[in-house]
Amino acid sequence: MKLFTEKMSRYLIKENIITAEQWEDAINIHRQTGEKLQDVLIKNIQINEGDLLRAQSKILGIPRAHLDASLVDQSIIDAIPLSMAKKYRVVPIAKIDDELTVAMANPLNVYAIDAIQYYTKCKILVSLASENEIEQAIDKYYSLQDSMDQVVAGIHQQESTREISEEDIEEEDISEISISEDSDESSVIKLVNLILLQSIKDQASDIHFEPDEKEFRIRNRVDGILREMFSPPKNLQANIISRIKIMADMDVSERRIPQDGRFSLKHGKKEIDIRASILPTVEGEKAVLRILDKSNTILQLEDMGFVKKDLENWLDVLNKTEGIILITGPTGSGKTTTLYAVLNRLNSKEKNIVTVENPVEYKLDLINQVNVNTKAGLTFANGLRSILRQDPDIIMIGEIRDSETAEIAIRSALTGHLVLSTLHTNDAPSAIARLIDMGLEPFLVESSLISVLAQRLVRKLCPKCAAEIKLDDKVIARLNVPDWLDLDKVYRGGGCAACNYSGYHRRTAIHEMLIIDEEIRKLIISGASTDEIRTVAKKNGMQTLKENGLIKVSQQLTTVEEVLRVTF
Repeated sequence: MKLFTEKMSRYLIKENIITAEQWEDAINIHRQTGEKLQDVLIKNIQINEGDLLRAQSKILGIPRAHLDASLVDQSIIDAIPLSMAKKYRVVPIAKIDDELTVAMANPLNVYAIDAIQYYTKCKILVSLASENEIEQAIDKYYSLQDSMDQVVAGIHQQESTREISEEDIEEEDISEISISEDSDESSVIKLVNLILLQSIKDQASDIHFEPDEKEFRIRNRVDGILREMFSPPKNLQANIISRIKIMADMDVSERRIPQDGRFSLKHGKKEIDIRASILPTVEGEKAVLRILDKSNTILQLEDMGFVKKDLENWLDVLNKTEGIILITGPTGSGKTTTLYAVLNRLNSKEKNIVTVENPVEYKLDLINQVNVNTKAGLTFANGLRSILRQDPDIIMIGEIRDSETAEIAIRSALTGHLVLSTLHTNDAPSAIARLIDMGLEPFLVESSLISVLAQRLVRKLCPKCAAEIKLDDKVIARLNVPDWLDLDKVYRGGGCAACNYSGYHRRTAIHEMLIIDEEIRKLIISGASTDEIRTVAKKNGMQTLKENGLIKVSQQLTTVEEVLRVTF
């Protein structure tokens, strides 16, 4: 080790990376504090980490591993378990026959190399990476499945000596819940925390705890798709559900009726809001947790996936000072995200913006946000009535659910307010029929409605593994591709470690924007059908959800399969 240190000092000074005086300063700090010499060089002497790694690579004759610029197959990662990877700060990166190449932060640790060689029964070839790169790679490639399995094994060991007690699901100060992988919590608490932690790392929107006759299944929803996550033993079902109830401040003893609750937790610097729902089923209680990362930045409208023409039209609509604007789509279609992006765009010191929501998902400066509380009698309709006495310029209603709320919203729009809200319909033209079905007179809808934006979310192609394909003629015929759209060059995700072998990573929106012009207003007054309104709107330039999705396909942003999945 002393020889290596001497070679390192000579190399760094010779290459003019540091001076002799700086090296002496680093050695003195190292001896006084006990910190690693390379940490002292980076933190105190301000040496670039890349320069230091290149020096180590040159002196040791060990190649440099660039973990951030490479993808490793999961079968290679599986060669070394998570516990060993963390203990020795090592990540497997390649395997040819019986030779396994690993990236290490300390390639001089012969004990680690011997242990890995004994475990894998492979010849170990070493490459060099920084501590930070190793940490990020472990976080990237290893799930928490191993940790969950270890906790379950520990619970089984407990059961052999004692029954699981209330201490394993104990209540705590809900405002102080903090989750991490390395915790000393009791077994059931730690298991639930690990499930939450894995879902947060997966960027899941929901977690489903589902009882079956012979198993207890846990799935999470990532990029809109439910996927199998973990199946703890059936006998842990009641304890896990009880723990969720305690966290969400529900009645643990009540198992016959649905319950709703919420709690917040911290993971590192992130603040996470969790909405919990419990539903009794014939096989036991099912729990669904909705995950909302409050630290996420609210998107700008330019980041919402609008094509150029739709974005221009949408910005024109938002310049109106009165009328009602609706965003439609099923649950999970991103309506609330779009609403917040709109509010973020309209927000200014010159405007009084008031919202009534259930619940308030993001807190916005300058905006007065009201949380619906049905138990206390604060409904959307009651909240909206009170808002009108607050001299608002812009009103946002989280959702129009009933005729009372719809009528107050429409009349607010007719009395000089800009009203934003959401509605559950399959497409934009259907929103008109839905409002009339709620009991509103056609003339009220015609005179107040400005625009309706229908929205869906499609998964985006993974940029790491997307490959060009040729569409079959039958598929093109089924799609009924418009003449103005070129689909000669389309892509499909092949699946890789970066996208968890799904071929997709993250999501974007597709839109259908109905502008209420004079021709559409006449159709509304005359009682025209939804199909008639749709036909005229398309003639006037409205793109359907499918057409808008196919534009995203032509831009290599998504796939034909994704567009068909959300529009058929």
